[in-house]
Amino acid sequence: MKEKVLHGYFFAFFQFAVSLSAVTAQTVETGDVERIISALAADDMRGRAALSPDIALAADLIAEEFRRADLKPYAEENYRQTFEVTKVSTKNESIKINGKAMKVDEFIILNNNPTLSWNQDSEIETLEINAGDDFSERFRDIVRNNPNHNMVWVDPSFAPMLARFKNIFSRENVIPKQAGATSSPSKVFAIKKEDTKSFDVEANIIQEDFPLFNVAAVIPGKSKADEFVVFSAHYDHIGILDPIGKDSIANGADDDASGTTAMIALAKHFKKEDINERTLIFVAFTAEEIGMFGSKYFSNHIDADKVVAMINIEMIGKDSKFGPSTLYVTGYHHSNLAELMQDNLKGTAFTFHPDPYPTQNLFYRSDNAVLAALGVPAHTFSTSQIDKDAYYHTVKDEFSTLDIRNIKSSIEAIAKGVVGIVTGEQTPSRVEKLTD
Repeated sequence: MKEKVLHGYFFAFFQFAVSLSAVTAQTVETGDVERIISALAADDMRGRAALSPDIALAADLIAEEFRRADLKPYAEENYRQTFEVTKVSTKNESIKINGKAMKVDEFIILNNNPTLSWNQDSEIETLEINAGDDFSERFRDIVRNNPNHNMVWVDPSFAPMLARFKNIFSRENVIPKQAGATSSPSKVFAIKKEDTKSFDVEANIIQEDFPLFNVAAVIPGKSKADEFVVFSAHYDHIGILDPIGKDSIANGADDDASGTTAMIALAKHFKKEDINERTLIFVAFTAEEIGMFGSKYFSNHIDADKVVAMINIEMIGKDSKFGPSTLYVTGYHHSNLAELMQDNLKGTAFTFHPDPYPTQNLFYRSDNAVLAALGVPAHTFSTSQIDKDAYYHTVKDEFSTLDIRNIKSSIEAIAKGVVGIVTGEQTPSRVEKLTD
């Protein structure tokens, strides 16, 4: 009896493996996946920080993969889509509480004004991040959505988190070039001290225009060339951190060399298959880690009404909480994109699931956000267990921690699932617009 059961399990697994890879076996090769991820996450990429010269090495690598696959450039001949932002560097900064200077890792000053000088009498909005709050979510919400100048007192329990964010933000900030230096409100986050009677905040900045660049290629459509399907991932990471032992490079293997590699593999696959009636755009976004500048620029320079779907891929290097052969989809129920793709995976064991972290609002926190707000069925596909990933944004996010089989199966599932949309036989429903 046991022998028959085991034989049945083996036969079912064999059927799954054959059916899932039938469309992609010639193009999604384990060796190719390993080669690209390991190159993007290598130490000589120095963590791919968007505001460093190191990002150009990664951009050139991605462009060369597109070139070898004989893909057409989307914007410029070198496959880049270049735009400028204003880099704001801190010249000096300090906070004093009751006349006593705070330690540099006890505060963060996000300021785009040449000079900032606040005290307890200044006309600013005071907020708090309290013990028990979701620090990351609260921090991002204040930075992105609060229109006022804010002095934010942070509960001491979040001191390690604040120090970590300080390390990521470092002494540089970025704003859209066209916005101007004084258009966005300043935000100061500081560890709350007992018996604070007075405070003094001082900061001075230097501004310079700085080029950033997405890397993008296109496969022109045939009968529906004016309808676009976008495949994307961000290729930047957070660069160099304080060393842990002898290691200071945040390699970003899962975040998001895994997604970038998947996007490249899908580009190669559909170029070889030559089945697309719709135009396919493949883009590696820059500067996701510092404010999604790459995806914002791309999304604001394409006709959203012509984008039929966007498949954004973010961190697929390990099993999701649903187990092997699964991906979760942010904003799952905002369109029927995932359901259509699941229909195309009938006969396989691979499943797409709704985002299991609804309180994180991931649908509008990744590179799909701008197009989703404009009504596009733009969703992020991921396996990241964000509630327990100890390697996230650390020097330990390295190639050796990844499950290549999981990455390969995710690529194959997306490739098979999206076939009807690529060929023009399926059209996902639109997302409700947040803006006109």
